[in-house]
Amino acid sequence: MRIVVLLLVIANLTLFAYTRLDAASRGEASRLKQQVQPDKIKLLTPPQVAALGPAKVAALADVCVEWGPLSDVERVKALADLEPLQLGRLLSQRRVDVDTVYWVSVGPFAAKPAADRRSAELRAQGISDISTVDIGRGQYAVSLGMFRTEIAARARADALARQGVGPPRVEPRQQTMAQTMLVVRDPQQPVLARFKELQMQYTGSDVKVGACPTSS
Repeated sequence: MRIVVLLLVIANLTLFAYTRLDAASRGEASRLKQQVQPDKIKLLTPPQVAALGPAKVAALADVCVEWGPLSDVERVKALADLEPLQLGRLLSQRRVDVDTVYWVSVGPFAAKPAADRRSAELRAQGISDISTVDIGRGQYAVSLGMFRTEIAARARADALARQGVGPPRVEPRQQTMAQTMLVVRDPQQPVLARFKELQMQYTGSDVKVGACPTSS
């Protein structure tokens, strides 16, 4: 008799444990079903992310701010301007090709030695981004920079004219030029504000917020 009672107790305990576990599994599944609702998940395009505004963008993950394109000379200066932010590994660089550019130059000169002398004089004045260029037909010019937009090129020409360099010429030029985009992942609001400030100092550059570029 005792054995029968013991077996009944064990069977009841087993049934009780099974029903409890089954209810718990159904409850967890129900909770997950309520939490995960794919039909309510919406992926935002880069323009939609940008429209959220700096405060909301800063709270998102896998969002990047890109600033540029910048010439090699501008890139060095821009990195120095960003040093106080201590971005570390959050900051990366991406090279882009610009096909149509605007060229600032002085000349032409009838011989390369004459162009080289003018280049040396300009460097002595503290002017950077200078090179001697063969423009064909036995003539040479002193290049004072390639720019993505005409606005940026004319700003450079005006600045040079104020320094007594001239007369600088601005001309469109079909040439592929490698420039740099500076990219910061998961930017905080102070970073976005600083990029906007610097954009005004680097004519022709843009600041864009959106999905982080994928690695090639």
